Amino acid sequence: MVAAAVLFSLAFAAATFIRIERQSWRDEARHADCIVVFGAAEYSGHPSPVLRARLDHAYNLFQRGLAPIVITTGGYGGDPRFSEGGVGRVYLMGRGIPEQDIIAETQADNTDESVERVAAIMNANRMHTCIAVSDGYHIFRIKKMLERQGFTVYGAPRPQTRPPSKWHETVLILREVVSYGLWRIESLGHSAIENH
Repeated sequence: MVAAAVLFSLAFAAATFIRIERQSWRDEARHADCIVVFGAAEYSGHPSPVLRARLDHAYNLFQRGLAPIVITTGGYGGDPRFSEGGVGRVYLMGRGIPEQDIIAETQADNTDESVERVAAIMNANRMHTCIAVSDGYHIFRIKKMLERQGFTVYGAPRPQTRPPSKWHETVLILREVVSYGLWRIESLGHSAIENH
């Protein structure tokens, strides 16, 4: 029984690793109701290089006319003055996106919370489709989480000036395998409770 469980876990992890890796380079950008930029670090009101790259990618998608609204996400983290979502909003306004075309989610502390709050924003605005912008390794889990909320999601990984080393990429994907696996277990638990 234990051996079967271990084999199942290893097979699940291997299959998930492959799916995350394949999704990480797939650009699915197309017309949608909104563009969602998932947060990353900000430094005293300025986006970190990673966050700026995500925001620039979202700006380019917006300029292409793929969606009329951009949602920036991310809470305050260790900085009580600036949130990632707020910094993203200001940055995109500085690049020329009108204020009324940007919605900032500023309370989430992690991906799970960002997805929940984005889902609430999209539902409140009767949105059904979105383009998810983040780092490539992050897109698979984001898509699955938003799809479970009933949305159609297109992945749009940020361009990278140089690819990470194979070792670094493997570590990032393995972390996502674990995060995705834990989310799946939690989701199955919620489903069991709801159906009980």
